Amino acid sequence: MRAGRLDRTITLQRETETVSPAGTVTSTWTDFATLRAELLSNVFAEVARAYGEGDGADMVFRIRHYHGLTTKDRLVYAGQPYGITGIVELGRRRAMELRCEALS
Repeated sequence: MRAGRLDRTITLQRETETVSPAGTVTSTWTDFATLRAELLSNVFAEVARAYGEGDGADMVFRIRHYHGLTTKDRLVYAGQPYGITGIVELGRRRAMELRCEALS
């Protein structure tokens, strides 16, 4: 993977739960990595959803391999959070492609 193509900065976040002294559980997203990435595609397409047709924003990012990343995590690019819907490993722990969908 050529470093010159990694021209975008993304932040990976993981959901954490905290319990207040009163016993209330709150969920927050915590940054756990800031990485350089290559934006492969930025596609605005109609996406078939279980409840009908809708507009979705799909993006595909390529990053260097990051151990422990799952689809439960999310990605933030240009201030917009994206849910990770798919992870494809490229090579033998060389790189990863992250398929993401914009969150509202």
